[in-house]
Amino acid sequence: MQVQEGEGWRLVHDQDRQPFCVLIGGQGWAAELTGPEAEALRAGVALLVDQQAAMVAELMAEEALSLEFERELSPAPAGIWLALEGNRLAWSLRFVLRAASGQRSLEASWSAPASVAMAAALSQMSPMGSDLP
Repeated sequence: MQVQEGEGWRLVHDQDRQPFCVLIGGQGWAAELTGPEAEALRAGVALLVDQQAAMVAELMAEEALSLEFERELSPAPAGIWLALEGNRLAWSLRFVLRAASGQRSLEASWSAPASVAMAAALSQMSPMGSDLP
């Protein structure tokens, strides 16, 4: 089991707990994710962070930045939507996990400092086998 946590965020990966092998948390909330859901979160956050880093030199300090990522998951109509919002100096993450009918869904976010730490922790998590398109 891998546990990483800090002020306003938490990431636990326990491959022995199936189907919910990843626990994520923020200020006052926590939720379990399946491997494919966690992989979609990891990949989406990595993409948004890379896009933000590529744009930093082109933005003035006061310019706002809003980037989005969306991916369908199976079974349909499940999916994940992520947003990175802020400016060149600070940004926060929020996401919506849309589950198949009869399953749990989730909407959550992290503060700016917690978002940076959570993104770093997710980047250290090994890609998980999934059925992502």
